[in-house]
Amino acid sequence: MKTSFLAVGVLAAATVAMPAQADKLDDIIASGTLRCAVVLDFPPMGSRDADNNPIGFDVDYCNDLAAALGVTAEIVETTFPERIPSLMSGRVDVAVASTSDTLERAKTVGFTIPYYSFENAVVANEKVEMATWEDMKGKTVGATAGTYEAIWLEGKVKEWGEGEFRPYQTQADVFLALSQGQLDATVATVEVSEANVKSGNFPGIKIVDKAPMVPDYVALITLREEYGLINYMNLFINQQVRTGRYAELYKKWVGEGEPANLTIPGVYR
Repeated sequence: MKTSFLAVGVLAAATVAMPAQADKLDDIIASGTLRCAVVLDFPPMGSRDADNNPIGFDVDYCNDLAAALGVTAEIVETTFPERIPSLMSGRVDVAVASTSDTLERAKTVGFTIPYYSFENAVVANEKVEMATWEDMKGKTVGATAGTYEAIWLEGKVKEWGEGEFRPYQTQADVFLALSQGQLDATVATVEVSEANVKSGNFPGIKIVDKAPMVPDYVALITLREEYGLINYMNLFINQQVRTGRYAELYKKWVGEGEPANLTIPGVYR
């Protein structure tokens, strides 16, 4: 018994003596910079202005997070497929990049609670006769590789047993292919679809219908083991909503109306 008490006492003393380990949250604050991966061909979430400066909902969100931390924001442009690799390689600290919170991705990176929610639209080349989303059956469709939209579209093509699915590296590549007639249709968020149609950068495209997809909840991501940073960002998202900043950014970048509810009854609180 005496030996056991002695061993426990030595272990407790050693535990108390061990210095606290710094985590990513401490590192960011100490460095004075928050490096955010942001997709900049995804308006109104991320794009560039006439002077080539990053702008958009996600850009402002990164700036807000940096301000809360008392550091400077650094926007690191990434494509959708580069979001997770940029985190794993240490190129960025977090991704504020409209990342769908899938279970598969959660095996690799850590997700916060949702900070935005999308619905999706079907966008077609004007020369293609389409009236509803079901008219995509048998057509050549495409989307950005690895995205929620791409996974859904490719699954539909396999389900229908006809047509063709083509993956692309960036959202801009998808809309360019659509405009040039290389694609008959694509599926993209309502916000992005409306912004690209209005921009005039991709002539000859039209919004046909809403896609029958469940809401696409997107979250901030960082390394899976960074619980301190994830907990901080969860509280940050909560405060963005309760202070009205979420609604303010929605009005600024998306337009009038109520932003999507970020809670699911019985699940998120």
